[in-house]
Amino acid sequence: MADPVTGLLALLGALLAMGGLLLALRWTFGTGRNLPAPHLPDPDDPTGDGLLEEVCRTPAGVAAQDIRARLAAAGVRATVGAAEGGHPVLVFRHDLATARLVLHADGVD
Repeated sequence: MADPVTGLLALLGALLAMGGLLLALRWTFGTGRNLPAPHLPDPDDPTGDGLLEEVCRTPAGVAAQDIRARLAAAGVRATVGAAEGGHPVLVFRHDLATARLVLHADGVD
């Protein structure tokens, strides 16, 4: 017959091993709730354009499409938005300086 103390020690050892394993797993695969979350723009914000910046605004959509085509010919990716007060021509932030140079050379300010 097994000694009751030996059985109790075996059970206590198994519980300690499981506790150590749980702590190790929690440390390795924790939720990360204490880490700061990156700022994400609100996709439902009607004033936000995300990663795009407005390079110019025209009252007519045809003029905005013409400007977009000029920028595309210069290798700058652009899009035309629809907003109150005109049609903004939007480019990525890293293309903003190039787009302004292209538009300045074409006489659009």
